[in-house]
Amino acid sequence: MAFTALALIAFSSSTFAQATATATATATIVTPISIAEVVNMNFGNVAVQTATGGTVVLTPAGTRTATGGCTLPAVFGTVTAASFTVTGQGTYTYAITLPATATTLTNGANTMTATTFTSTPSATGALTAGTQTLNVGATLNVAAAQAAGLYVSGTPFSVTVNYN
Repeated sequence: MAFTALALIAFSSSTFAQATATATATATIVTPISIAEVVNMNFGNVAVQTATGGTVVLTPAGTRTATGGCTLPAVFGTVTAASFTVTGQGTYTYAITLPATATTLTNGANTMTATTFTSTPSATGALTAGTQTLNVGATLNVAAAQAAGLYVSGTPFSVTVNYN
């Protein structure tokens, strides 16, 4: 009998020690971030000396400079930095990832590489009203006595954007 009374007292005191609360769950789905190519990169016409190679630096603004044995002819051809449109949730910021490895341009058996990719904006962009233009430049590495001809990248280079 004492055991039964003790069990009833223990059970009744634990009933009074309980409390319950509720909460709601919410989620906001944001506009997915996307990137679309608008203009391809083009280093334009480049001349190179027989004995010395060099580089052509194409800025995200679309201007170029030459080093070493490279020169930029007066008839410069089409020169454009790559241009992309980034769209997504208005006022969000995003991280930019540029190629970390060289992109190979070929003309038959002849090759050159594009390296040291740069962008404007650099590293982080901001979507104003849900859109922003992203421009990308690079450095073209030209060998001494590089064979004449049109060089094209067999595999396009990738630019990645992710919300911060």
